[in-house]
Amino acid sequence: MFGGIAILGAGIFAKEAHLPALVALGASAPPLRAVYSRSEKSAQDFAATAGQALNLAAPPPVYYDSGSASQADLDALLARSDIGAVFVVLPIALQPSIILKALAAGKHVLSEKPVAPDVKQGLELIKRYNEVYKPKGLIWRVAENFEAEPGVRAAGAAVAAGKIGKIIFFRTVTSNHIDKTSKWYNTPWRTVPDYQGGFLLDGGVHTIAALRTVLPSRLTHLTGFASLNKDYLAPHDTIHVVVRSGTEFHGTAELTGAAPTKARPTTDMFLITGTGGWVSLNMVGGVWKVLIKSVDGKTGQEKEEVSEYEMQGVRLEIDAFLGAIEGKTDALTIGDPLEALRDIAFIQASLKSNGNLVDLIDLVPESL
Repeated sequence: MFGGIAILGAGIFAKEAHLPALVALGASAPPLRAVYSRSEKSAQDFAATAGQALNLAAPPPVYYDSGSASQADLDALLARSDIGAVFVVLPIALQPSIILKALAAGKHVLSEKPVAPDVKQGLELIKRYNEVYKPKGLIWRVAENFEAEPGVRAAGAAVAAGKIGKIIFFRTVTSNHIDKTSKWYNTPWRTVPDYQGGFLLDGGVHTIAALRTVLPSRLTHLTGFASLNKDYLAPHDTIHVVVRSGTEFHGTAELTGAAPTKARPTTDMFLITGTGGWVSLNMVGGVWKVLIKSVDGKTGQEKEEVSEYEMQGVRLEIDAFLGAIEGKTDALTIGDPLEALRDIAFIQASLKSNGNLVDLIDLVPESL
C-alpha cells in the first residue's frame, strides 16, 4: 500500500467532485492525510468539510502559501513520508509546475484536466515525466472524468462492436450558457483567464475526450473558426470546426459558452453515424443516455436499444488511478497524459485555425 493521499486545491471541483468521490469509494479509499490551498482560509474550510464528509476524528492538517518561509507550506506537505499520492486540483496555469514538484518529491500524481495550458507546455511536461519519473515507477494520470463515464464508454463499445456498421460521419454540439452569476465564472482565475480559450479550454476538453473515447480512430485534421460573442468570456467563447480522421470519416464540432438562454436547443451532444445505423449520446440531469438505432442488413428491419448510466466518472477515474498505483491488472486504463494532450491540441487548433487546415498529428506525435 502506498500510504495516504493529499488534495492540492480547495476549490469548487475539489469540494463538489473529488471529495464526494472519496466518500463513495468508502473503505477502499486511502486516508486523506492533508489538504493544500494557496490561502489558509480555503484550506481550513475544505479540511473542515472533508473531516465531516469522511467521518474523520479530526480535520486533516492544512498547508498553504505564506509570505515567508513556513512549516505548513506545500514543500512541507510533500516532504511527509506518510503521503504517497496527491490529487492536483489547481488553476490550469499552475498545474505543470505543481505536478513536477510532486513527482520530484516521489509522489504519485492524479492531476485535473486540462493537462497543461497549451500543447508546448504539455509536451515538455510529458517528456520530463517519461524521462525522469516514469522510470522510477511513479504513476501520473490525468483526471478526465468524461473518458471514465460508463455511458461514454458504452457508446464507444457499441461503435467498436460494429453495431452501426462502418463510421461515416459524426457531430458533436456543446451549448452552454455562462453568465456572470455562474459559480464557475466567479472563480477568479476563470474570470480573467491566463490561458488560451477560456472556458473553451477548461470545459471543451471534456467534449473532445468523450469524442475520442467513442470514435474508433484518431482525429487527424481540422479546419474552423473561433469567435468571441460575449466580452466577459474573453478571449474566445465559440468554435466551429470540420474534422476528419485520415481518410476514414469526418464530422463537425460546435462548442460554445455563449448560448443566449439556459435552456439548451434540442440536439444531441454526440451523434455518430455509420453505414448500418447511428448512436446518440446525451447527458441530462446527471445521467448519460445512449440510444442506438441500427438496421438489419438482410431484412431492413430497424432496431432500437436504449440504456442509461449514472454519472460517476470522477469516482471511477480515482479508482483507476489508485488501482494503477497498486498494480491491479483489472484497473481501468484511462488518464494517459498524451491522450489528454491531444484534447488540448484539438481546442488549440480550433482556436488558431482561422479557416486553415491544421494537422493534429503534427501538433502531438503518436508517441514521445
